Amino acid sequence: MMSVVAISISKKKGTRKTQVDETLLLAGHGLEHDAHAGDWHRQVSFLASESITRAAQGGLAVGFGDFAENFATRGIDWLTVPVGTRLRIGDQAVVEITQIGKECHHKCAIYYAAGDCIMPKEGIFARVLTGGTVRVNDPIEIVERPKTNLQ
Repeated sequence: MMSVVAISISKKKGTRKTQVDETLLLAGHGLEHDAHAGDWHRQVSFLASESITRAAQGGLAVGFGDFAENFATRGIDWLTVPVGTRLRIGDQAVVEITQIGKECHHKCAIYYAAGDCIMPKEGIFARVLTGGTVRVNDPIEIVERPKTNLQ
C-alpha cells in the first residue's frame, strides 16, 4: 500500500525541513506555512522513504525532511510515475506530478550538511489541484494516469 511516512515543512528554501504530524494542502499553492509553496509547478515535493533509508545506510547522516522533501512516502517507485499523473493523498487532497528530478545550480545547505543530495535525481514535484488535510500514515492512491498516444 502506498502511504505518507513523514510530512515536513520549512520557513526557508534550501534548508532541512521540520517534521509535522499533519498539514493543510492548499489548492494552487502547496503546503500551508512551507517556503516552497506558491504559484508555480513545484508546490509540493515527494521522496521515497526507501531512498532516504538507502542514503542513511550508505553513510549519510539523514532522516525525513533532511533533503527538503515535503512528503516521504512508502511503497511508491516515484521514478516510474509519469508527469501528469494525479494522486489522492488522504481523504480529499489531489496533486498532479509536474516534474521528476531537478537541476541544482549550486550546492545548498542540505548538500553540505548531509554530504550529498538525492533530490535532483529522485525527487518528484507536484502542484495541488484539490486541497485538504493530510496526515502521516494517510494512503496515497493514483486516481488518473496521463493519456499517451498509444491509448
